[in-house]
Amino acid sequence: MPVLSVSKLGMSFGERTLFEDMSFDVDARDKVGLIGRNGVGKTTLFKLITGELEPASGVIARERGLNIGYMEQHACSDGDRGIYDELESVFADLSRMEHDIEKITITIEHSTGDLSELISRQTELIERFERDGGLTYKSRTRAALIGLGFKEAEFDMPVRALSGGQRSKLSLLKLLLSGSDLLLLDEPTNHLDIASVAWLEGFLRDFKGALIIISHDRYFLDAVTDKTVEIEHCKSMTYKGSYSEFIKKKQAYEKALQNKYENDIKEIHRIEGIIEQQKRWNRERNLRTAASKQKEIDRIKADMVEPDSELESIRMRFEPRHESGNDVLIASDLSKSFGDKHLFKDVDIHITKGERVFILGDNGCGKTTLFRILTGKVYPDSGGYEYGAMVDVGYFDQMQENLNLNNTAIDEVWNAYPRMTETHIRSSLAAFLFKGDEVFKPLSAMSGGERARVSLLKLMLGGYNLLLLDEPTNHLDASSREALEDTLRDYDGTLLIISHDRYFINKLADRVLVLDKSGVTEYLGNYDSYMERVSAQPAPLTEKTAAKKEKPLNDWQLKKLRQSEERKRKTKLAKTEAEIAELEAKTEELQSQLSLDEVQSDYERLMELTAELDKTGERLEELYDLWAELQED
Repeated sequence: MPVLSVSKLGMSFGERTLFEDMSFDVDARDKVGLIGRNGVGKTTLFKLITGELEPASGVIARERGLNIGYMEQHACSDGDRGIYDELESVFADLSRMEHDIEKITITIEHSTGDLSELISRQTELIERFERDGGLTYKSRTRAALIGLGFKEAEFDMPVRALSGGQRSKLSLLKLLLSGSDLLLLDEPTNHLDIASVAWLEGFLRDFKGALIIISHDRYFLDAVTDKTVEIEHCKSMTYKGSYSEFIKKKQAYEKALQNKYENDIKEIHRIEGIIEQQKRWNRERNLRTAASKQKEIDRIKADMVEPDSELESIRMRFEPRHESGNDVLIASDLSKSFGDKHLFKDVDIHITKGERVFILGDNGCGKTTLFRILTGKVYPDSGGYEYGAMVDVGYFDQMQENLNLNNTAIDEVWNAYPRMTETHIRSSLAAFLFKGDEVFKPLSAMSGGERARVSLLKLMLGGYNLLLLDEPTNHLDASSREALEDTLRDYDGTLLIISHDRYFINKLADRVLVLDKSGVTEYLGNYDSYMERVSAQPAPLTEKTAAKKEKPLNDWQLKKLRQSEERKRKTKLAKTEAEIAELEAKTEELQSQLSLDEVQSDYERLMELTAELDKTGERLEELYDLWAELQED
């Protein structure tokens, strides 16, 4: 029996109809992906399910006692309570029960006489406490925080000090641990890095209740969902299976529907020819035949289903003005810190013409900062980079700082390309779904997806042969993401892309660079190949990537490689010598302190200094060995 049943649901705002005659069921363990273009009413449907809004027509039937959890109902407090305590507050009932058990236990220990009623109450509470997860709620709280990227050192940080993204993550965790039977998740992977999304996927797969998930993250939907509901043309269709299975089934259904419609049209035309012929003969028997055939046409028309017109998608094509040299970008020994926050060091990147390279890494590791260095907006602390011959760089900024929000769409594009005619500008905007008066809409009034389309249009018109794209699929719906993927697959230039969209990475990547504090690690292939490698299951090389790997370096490349390695050796040697000098001075200081009379008479202090001296000596031995190796090189 379904826990939620939506029947003939309709919803409108003024003259605008979002959907009508929508019907689908959600069973107790269903994991449902709710998909559709931006603006079709997905979030409105959630508000109808929770009762925040009333439908214009139709019925939403909920199982008696169904506990529905929705993100907006689990907003964070704004006070001084720490992160851990804020999340543990969802277990307030268990916490009170635990306190009651402790009070009863103390009372029993200090009481005399008939304790049967107290013991019975204690037994009842303990059984309920254990049944409801009381033995594990603290460990679940800790594991959930770590799973979504919070460090234990941050557990006492006040909620008011959190960023918007961190608050969203904490609200999501409160929802996940709320004990709901049905979770409504609206873009739950926003603000999450790949590691956190992987943890969330595991949590949701193991979740014992039902889920309805709004998401443009197609890889995430594939990993979690087993049913797909699509809203399109103001109605819904339900498909059994994940997102990728839905795509195949939808294409097959639409093809079958189109074929049947075309065959019905042909059959109607054939029968109409017979009717015309019978009427020309104009005999009573022929007229009866014509009337019978007309009824046959009427039956066919009554059962005909005309396919919906195909929704319009972005039309884009990135075409470089000219071809670059073979070496497109060479970066060596790049490092960057902001105050005490160390982002990365020893970053070496070598990209050749035509490659599609993706940069992955945890949130905050410096991916966007690296792009800002490569575009000259930020200076590195050390190292350098150079572009090859005839390289034109185009940059997509996920923060959209390159847009003037005071401009309209047409002014924003025209200011960037003043030599273009108004006709060319407007036709380009139309290809990105800005038509009629929409071209005069100010960017300040646009959604994130609309602004992303303006940024992509400006990028397309630039004719660049190297594109630096920072999270280009953010804010785009599935249809626009697929249009971008198809465009970039046909692009003749070179791509360097930051993305956490694993579906997108799988479709395009030749190579993956994983950025962390100590530099970049290279993996050939796409995201799945990278995951196989890090899971100690080497992915087979394709002919294309194998050829790249085996391609010998030319003399110039070998020279550059040796120069880079020599710079690294000298830098490491200098750092090693500096640390040795520092530790030798520390050793002298410790030995000096050990000779003092007051230390000799203080056993605890003597042992503390001796242990520190031993630790310093061990580190010095390691550094001496390293110094010798570096000298030999």
